[in-house]
Amino acid sequence: MRGLRAAQAAATQWASGIVPHVEVLGLVIVSDAPGRLPRPLREFAQLVSGGLPRTWTVPWIDSWRLGETPTLADSPRAVRRLVDELHAILEPGAAGTVNRKESP
Repeated sequence: MRGLRAAQAAATQWASGIVPHVEVLGLVIVSDAPGRLPRPLREFAQLVSGGLPRTWTVPWIDSWRLGETPTLADSPRAVRRLVDELHAILEPGAAGTVNRKESP
């Protein structure tokens, strides 16, 4: 819940325009325990994500908690999809994005 509240505060600042040089691509929600998120967390995550361009959900990954270096090939499908989407968003000239080389 603490992370979601921090994300909500950051999203509010971004949406209000008080951080004009910040570009928000979306919110990545990483489960803090195995299994499905409890209902209050799911509902609050949905509320917070409603104010952001995109939301990705990453499941609990025990090896990450233990400090193992993640590899994309061994990551869950949700992580690979997140990386693929971020690559697509950040490619110069991608639809709906700013070409970082041309931005002020």
